Amino acid sequence: MVVTAGAVLTSTALAVPAQAAAPKAPTIVAKGGYVMNNGTGTTLYTKAADTRRSTGSTTKIMTARVVLGEKKLNLDSKVTVQKAYSDYIVAKGASSAHLIVGDKVTVRQLLYGLLLPSGCDAAYALADTYGSGSTRAARVKSFIGQMNSSAKSLGLKNTHFDSFDGIGNGSNYSTPRDLTKLASSAMKNATFRAVVGTRSTKQKVTTKSGGYRYMSWTNTNTLLGTYSGTIGVKTGSGPQAGYCLVFAATRGGKTVIGTVLASTSVSARTSDAKKLMDYAFKK
Repeated sequence: MVVTAGAVLTSTALAVPAQAAAPKAPTIVAKGGYVMNNGTGTTLYTKAADTRRSTGSTTKIMTARVVLGEKKLNLDSKVTVQKAYSDYIVAKGASSAHLIVGDKVTVRQLLYGLLLPSGCDAAYALADTYGSGSTRAARVKSFIGQMNSSAKSLGLKNTHFDSFDGIGNGSNYSTPRDLTKLASSAMKNATFRAVVGTRSTKQKVTTKSGGYRYMSWTNTNTLLGTYSGTIGVKTGSGPQAGYCLVFAATRGGKTVIGTVLASTSVSARTSDAKKLMDYAFKK
């Protein structure tokens, strides 16, 4: 009987297929992180995912989303670059698309300038163009109001904007979960996807005198071209924000999307993002 039972046990054990070990959750340097399956919305990883933090230029995802949500939007309409935009860059020491005063640039080009080199001048131009009011200050305030209305409509309960570019005034914040949801929504727009998936671009713009010049912009998201399947989306950094990255990649028909906030360096946020995507694709 003992031998028979042993034989039965052995044959049963052999009949059970070996289970693959579940992937071990990675350790990241960033203070906050979140990843989800973009197709199903399933959460795959969290680290302080609902803790509010400064977001730096990842704010510009919402800037772009508000513009792209405009009714009767004409991406080829032209905007004249104002001195106020370049003065702002100088005053803030902000990242720039190097827009030149008097040039006429299209809204589409402003989106490239916003999302690739993370131009705060491009952000200002868009806010000034798509906000409503008789003064520039009123238009900017109106545009930021639209950003907050959009956040509310998306159910982003831990998100608030007080700037059009992430250079906040004390109450510009979000969370890894909220930013990931925002990016997922923005990525549904074909123009947004095309822009954030572009590594570099050369754009012909009209000068003040009626001639033209070329503007060259390179994407600050180094995952493009270095991490297989990367499709976006946006970097951010700042004294309060640290180093942030909202990222997305597609492999084998599966898209994962996520955010790291308050990492310690450009290389650390990139490493954090790669770890989280590697883990998410195994889940």
